[in-house]
Amino acid sequence: MIAVFRALRYAARAQEALYPLAAKLPPVSSFFVDPALRDDTDLLTRLAAPANESTGIIHDHNEAGSRGGFSLYIPEYYTPDRAWPLVMALHGGSGNGRGFLWSWLREARSHGAILVAPTATGSTWALMGNDTDTANLARILDFVRSRWNVDAAKLLLTGMSDGGTFSYVTGLEPASPFTHLAPVAATFHPLMAETADAERLRGLPIHIVHGALDWMFPVQTARQTRDVLTAAGADVTYREIGNLSHCYPSEMNAPILHWLSGGDR
Repeated sequence: MIAVFRALRYAARAQEALYPLAAKLPPVSSFFVDPALRDDTDLLTRLAAPANESTGIIHDHNEAGSRGGFSLYIPEYYTPDRAWPLVMALHGGSGNGRGFLWSWLREARSHGAILVAPTATGSTWALMGNDTDTANLARILDFVRSRWNVDAAKLLLTGMSDGGTFSYVTGLEPASPFTHLAPVAATFHPLMAETADAERLRGLPIHIVHGALDWMFPVQTARQTRDVLTAAGADVTYREIGNLSHCYPSEMNAPILHWLSGGDR
């Protein structure tokens, strides 16, 4: 199983190599579009136009093996005349943001969202001991907000496995700037809800996604988390996927973005 998970990293590297061709080859561009929107004439027209300045994929000190940097995607049709939703997506344990960017790029490109994929400062997110990641995420967010028009009411913090767990850890902090949390395949200790700031939890939109077959964090943990957070006053949306194990369900990205925008759950 470890070898299988390691092999999946090559998929992200292949997409990174392929993506530059999307600007010139419509079939490649279509690959990086949400299948439900591949016949959307308006979207296809926007994607076929020349990219605007300061858009596309940007890496900041986020080469393989590095820690604490980030990768960023700004839709090529971005214009500063309106505020854009932002998704900050946290990789799983021992991963990196450069690879995890591709778990979300198709949906960010299709639905019009700024995407940030940071890399943890340590081997994984600061779930124990000194928290050097919360300040780093704030630094990265400040950088993005200083250069692009970000919607302050649609700041989503999401993550897979350790990244999902850390989205709870930092996202429940009273000073957290994130307006929505969407942990995926994450674990959660009930004490986190008991020690969290009650005002922060009250009405906080939290979207939990978990696989019924998760072998690392059994689904009972997610069900308990749903109940504990709801009792604490959070506005919880819970999605349990019957055939999903401990892996990232990219098909949930579009529903999460719809939820972020205030659509039906």
